[in-house]
Amino acid sequence: MSKIKEVSTLVETKFISLYDIKYLNKCNEEKSWTVASRKKKEVLEEMYLEGKKDKIDAVIICAYHKEKNKLVIIKEFRVPINKYIYELPAGLVDSSDDDFSSAVIRELKEETGLDVVKIKEDLSSKQVYLSPGMTDESAAFVYCICEGEVSNKYLEDDEDIEAILVSQEEAKTIIKNNDVPMDIRVYLALQSFALLGEKMFE
Repeated sequence: MSKIKEVSTLVETKFISLYDIKYLNKCNEEKSWTVASRKKKEVLEEMYLEGKKDKIDAVIICAYHKEKNKLVIIKEFRVPINKYIYELPAGLVDSSDDDFSSAVIRELKEETGLDVVKIKEDLSSKQVYLSPGMTDESAAFVYCICEGEVSNKYLEDDEDIEAILVSQEEAKTIIKNNDVPMDIRVYLALQSFALLGEKMFE
């Protein structure tokens, strides 16, 4: 039986909306929780009230450039923090995508100019939640091997992104210096790459 009883729209925009969720806590008391979601109200109601499977909203890409023996990260300007921040390449899954792999190929090319050679499905997770205290947003966390030259010519107008190829030694330096803010996912990827290098993708 669902703990969630009602979904009400607070704010609705093109990319993200806010909902008031009425739910029962462990003491069977009715409470409210404000949830940010990329999904429409009808989709949330199907998930919360009817038990429909939750689909991923995005892909997060942990890519290894085999020829250069480097991890692929990006530095992107993010409006909510008014800063450039280190992240992993990522992007939203389109309704036209057959599965997450097509989104991985498209988003890595768009943000870095690099081409996916192989997706390491045995290392990847098909669904992880990004900040479940605030949002239902989930993503496939995908490991892949890539090739090519870094380019910014595929970026959209609103994307302020610099793609960076990081060696194992450079990963150690970035973690130690911490001179640019970091997303938690890129921090963990850099930490693992600093310890394991290429073995991280085997």
